[in-house]
Amino acid sequence: MDRAVGEWLARAHPAPERARAEWSSQGVALLPLGVRFAAVRMPAAVVHAAVGSRDLDDVAPALGRALGGSIIYDRRAMGETYYALIQAHAGLVWAYDDVATCLGQGVYLGVPRLDQQQPPGTYWVIPPRYEGDLCAPRSIIALIEAGQARQRAASEREGSHR
Repeated sequence: MDRAVGEWLARAHPAPERARAEWSSQGVALLPLGVRFAAVRMPAAVVHAAVGSRDLDDVAPALGRALGGSIIYDRRAMGETYYALIQAHAGLVWAYDDVATCLGQGVYLGVPRLDQQQPPGTYWVIPPRYEGDLCAPRSIIALIEAGQARQRAASEREGSHR
């Protein structure tokens, strides 16, 4: 684990040693959102529609290009879900909660150890490369809008073939 990045993540917890202990024993630490960073919860169906693939070997580089920041994948809590880390204050003006909820103050996110970059379990699709490596909200919005547009187009095509 890159020590500086790991410490940056651990310091999101009021007791950083607890985050380090959870990573050590469980591979995932519950970190509070809304101070150091927030997270946008994106349904996998929308993400996969936006990038045009469900294949993780295609999705990861496409998300890296589209969002440019740190992204976590989790299939346990809310079905298949991607979490894009963003600035903590971005949730105050987030207007896309109907599709991709911005999680902030009062919410905890399971954040994997930096070396967990493949299934099974919760893992980094795009791990942070440096302290503060966050996604730009406008990039997330563009991805969500592209995914929704492709889902609508696919649905309309299916409807016209009936």
